[in-house]
Amino acid sequence: MPGTSTKIRSSGGGEFDCYLALPSGDGQRPAVVLAAAVHGVDKDIRDLADEFAGHGYIAAAPDLFWRSIPGPIAAGDPRAQERSQPRLEKIKAGEPDMVDTLAFLKTLPRFNGRAATMGFCYGGPYAILGPKRLGYAAGISCHGTRLLDYIDELTGVTAPVCIVWGDQDHAAPAETLDAYRQVPGRMPNVEVRIFPGVLHGYMMPSNPKAFSPETRAFTMGRALAILDGLSGEGDRLRRAS
Repeated sequence: MPGTSTKIRSSGGGEFDCYLALPSGDGQRPAVVLAAAVHGVDKDIRDLADEFAGHGYIAAAPDLFWRSIPGPIAAGDPRAQERSQPRLEKIKAGEPDMVDTLAFLKTLPRFNGRAATMGFCYGGPYAILGPKRLGYAAGISCHGTRLLDYIDELTGVTAPVCIVWGDQDHAAPAETLDAYRQVPGRMPNVEVRIFPGVLHGYMMPSNPKAFSPETRAFTMGRALAILDGLSGEGDRLRRAS
């Protein structure tokens, strides 16, 4: 069943939209919060939320751009620059929204209190910031951008973090990929996967030039495994599958 749009009260005043997809059945479940690319909560993101709900997890996709240009925008829209720059300042401004989204999830009877954040492109840094200081239990980054600015934020993080790129990602230069390749050797909780020949935006079917079904399937598998671990029911679910 497709999700619905709801409103979340901002701790700083005002409110923002959030796409919420709930699983069927009973019992408490973990959640995944989708931090969208600069296109916002578009069909790709809503479909992902619905897919996670179909696997039995709560999925939420907050509009992190509500302070400037709310709602989804199409690829190539000149407003993308305005809503995403200066990048580090905008990412910082969205941190309270990620906290407020988690607080909203805690009001849901079906939520078990543990959530992963899954970021795409612009939203990639939240895969690190979420477990670092925003209250999240795990993070997944898909073709994340500007992650070299956040590599030091991994210090002290013990939660699972999975970072996936393609080696042909124009937004992930060799310097970034090389730096992150070194991380798992000293931090076994961090997984870094770099796929040959894969472009920026591999998760998104609306980007046919970059979309990689195989890399997307791998990433979804890792995300579902992480959520399984947050459910506290991993062994039972694996035995039942």
